[in-house]
Amino acid sequence: MLVVSTFGRYLTRRFARAMLGVFGTFFFLVLTLDFVELMRRAGDSPIANAPLIVQLALYRAPAVAEQIFPFAVLFGGMFALLTLSRKLELVVARSVGVSAWQFLQPAALVAAVIGLVSIMVYNPLAAEMRRQATKLEATLFARSGQTASGQEIWLRQRSVDGQAIIRAAAALPDGDGLARVAIYNFGLDGVFSERIEARQAVIRRGYWELSDARVISATEEPQNFTTYLFATTLEPEQVQQSFIPPDAVGFWSMPTVIERTQRAGLDTTRYELRYQSLMARPLLLVAMVLVAASVSLRFFRFGGVTRLVIGGVAAGFMLYVATQLSEELGAAGIVNPPVAAWLPAVVGSMLGALALLHQEDG
Repeated sequence: MLVVSTFGRYLTRRFARAMLGVFGTFFFLVLTLDFVELMRRAGDSPIANAPLIVQLALYRAPAVAEQIFPFAVLFGGMFALLTLSRKLELVVARSVGVSAWQFLQPAALVAAVIGLVSIMVYNPLAAEMRRQATKLEATLFARSGQTASGQEIWLRQRSVDGQAIIRAAAALPDGDGLARVAIYNFGLDGVFSERIEARQAVIRRGYWELSDARVISATEEPQNFTTYLFATTLEPEQVQQSFIPPDAVGFWSMPTVIERTQRAGLDTTRYELRYQSLMARPLLLVAMVLVAASVSLRFFRFGGVTRLVIGGVAAGFMLYVATQLSEELGAAGIVNPPVAAWLPAVVGSMLGALALLHQEDG
């Protein structure tokens, strides 16, 4: 195999440097933009300062940058192949009988290894850092009545006392409750009865435990309580799972989360889809290499390279959009999760291989 030869090791280093270099550049851009946005929001928090904002941006960046892996492989592969072609290294390789399929072996190997490392090492680390970011966000921004994302949490429940609408500024760091809670309670007849404000609400079996609560009723004077119990039919598992998005669960923890969610009688489609998408990532990155190769092997002296590069970028974005669309269909239950996760990677690989066959052997 070419991979174990001297030339193969040289190509492997070139592809690895290009792909990781592109990913590092994108990661820095994500980190910078997120830091600027967090600094803008920090004006509403009395305890936020520059070091804490930098720390929060560092916690948030890995999870956001994880979506960039396909583009890093696509652009890195195109850059490496175009550089090799411009320096005529590919011409020399072809002249001694090395086919396109052979010198793409190192690129495919690098992409597959990056995919495996991203799901086995990077993804669990990014998920853990995201949980740390959630805790820090709750500390910095919940006191000012907003989360760092600017999104509040809304829940609706039924209980023996009627219906209630719950609004909260953020989830508690441990995921077992809410911070800065306002509960709008309606009686059995549907008429508004009272509003309850609390510093935090922790879910228990059969009730919410509110701390530093203030009850405002339409018929009585406002009352303050250090601890106030509010009935609920929601289970702790239901509430906790509603706070944990699939992309906040690490690869190794996903089977446990899926099993726990099934035991609670909740829908596991989103978690199964995320788990299958992670496992399909190495194949998706290999598909990106094939797409990059199909538009980057033209010799510079033949011209038309710019048009091919633009076509390759468009093809890569179309594959990414198809992946997102397939995942949306899977999350909605229209398509089976394994099919929704694996179909774009399989089809992308087949189309990339077909384009190369037509270009090289057609």
